This record gives sequence, structure tokens and C-alpha cells, in this order.
Amino acid sequence: MSIESLISAYGLPILIVAICGMFAGGFAKGAVGFALPMISVSISGSVLPAAMAVAGMILPGVITNFWQTFRHGGAAAFGSLRDHWRLNAILFVMIALCAQLVVVLPDRALFLILGGGVTLFAGVQVLGWQPSIPLGGRRRVEAAVAVVAGFFGGLAGVWGPPIVLYFLALEIPKRDMVRAQGVSFLLGSLILVVAHLNSGLLLGPGGAFSVLMIAPAVIGMALGQSVQDRLNPVLFRKAVLLVLTVAGLNLLRRGLTG
Repeated sequence: MSIESLISAYGLPILIVAICGMFAGGFAKGAVGFALPMISVSISGSVLPAAMAVAGMILPGVITNFWQTFRHGGAAAFGSLRDHWRLNAILFVMIALCAQLVVVLPDRALFLILGGGVTLFAGVQVLGWQPSIPLGGRRRVEAAVAVVAGFFGGLAGVWGPPIVLYFLALEIPKRDMVRAQGVSFLLGSLILVVAHLNSGLLLGPGGAFSVLMIAPAVIGMALGQSVQDRLNPVLFRKAVLLVLTVAGLNLLRRGLTG
């Protein structure tokens, strides 16, 4: 399917909104290391069917996650994979299983699931909640986080929130945390590609839309990384969470009102 066909099917103004949403998501990812799927799917989902919004972030996710994972070299990336292999193995399986439901569930259900997840994550962060892991409970928490993240990741392409909260609770250094996030995000995005080739979501319009979204995601991420050191990280993070909260509530509204 060509770009002209996408314009004919959805209209140029709607595609521009989606492109701007992907650029914003890429910029946030470059600046703080996460939020590309949440921002892009939330904004695209406000003007497009839920399944199409999910399709749009899949290929940009693979490319930007690969960039984030290997930014400090292959040895560091594989070290993060080794440190968190249980988390990533469970996440991998859950995304593969739940992704098949995207083309089955109605839009209202997908909007409610996505909106609820985004709003919950942004809300607890805005309120300043700091997660902690009980002594001797890391494996149980790790498994639970992977299951929840994989569920949301398979259905809505958004598995970052539980992963980010888990790594915050581990209190690992910022650079290691961003890289570890990238590893989990990359593995999840790769299985999402395979799963949605199987479900058919990336075939036809979904695939063409996802290809269209690559450029704004990469440009946004590059700009985000270039200004990372000059941004006030606290204020920027609050702004990202505010945008996510508003977007999440809007998706909940679409799910409730149809």
C-alpha cells in the first residue's frame, strides 16, 4: 500500500497528526530513554483505529530500540541481557501470546486497556511513588513485571511502564538503566514484528503506515539525544508525564464513549 493510498484512506490531516505524534515520541525517547510507544500510540489512537495506531509504532520501535541498546557497544548490551534474562524471556513469550488478540478485540476494549495502562503509569509517577522490591523477592517481582508488561505490550505495543518502574526499584545507574530498557524494548519489538506478521496487522495498510512512521521517529530521537544534556531533566520528565496523562485519559474516553 502506497502513501497515496494511506492519504486516500485516512486523510492527510490525520496522517500529519500521527507523524507529529511519532516525532514527539521519538524526541522523548532520545531525551529520557522511553515513552515513544506511549506518546505515539496515544496520539495516533486519538485519530486512527487502535490496531492501526499499534501497527504504526512497531517498525520505528525496532529501529530506535536497536539504536538505544547498542549505543554503548555490543559488550555492554549483552551484559544487560545477561543480567535480566528472566525478565526478557517471560516478556518475550507474553508479547507473542497476547499480540494475536489485537486483531480480535474491538477498538473500545483496546482503547480502555491502553488508556488505563498509560494513565496508571503516568499517574503514579506524577504522584511521586517510588517502587521498592522486598528482600528476597526479586525473582517474583521480576516475573510479575514481565507478565504485566508482556500483556500490555502484546495488546497495545506499550510494555515500557512496568519495565521502567522495575528498573527504578533496582536503583541501577542511569546509563545502565537506559541500556537495560533498550534491551527489553528491542527484544519486545522484534517479537512484535513476528507476531504481527502472523496476525496480519503488518501486512497491507498497517505495514505501510509503520514504514511511514520510521523517519519522524528517527529524526525525533536524534534531536532528543542532541539536546539531552541541555534539558532540565526534572521539568522535561514532568512535561512528558503530563502529556501521557492527558493522552491516556483521552484514550479512556474513546473506550468508554466509543
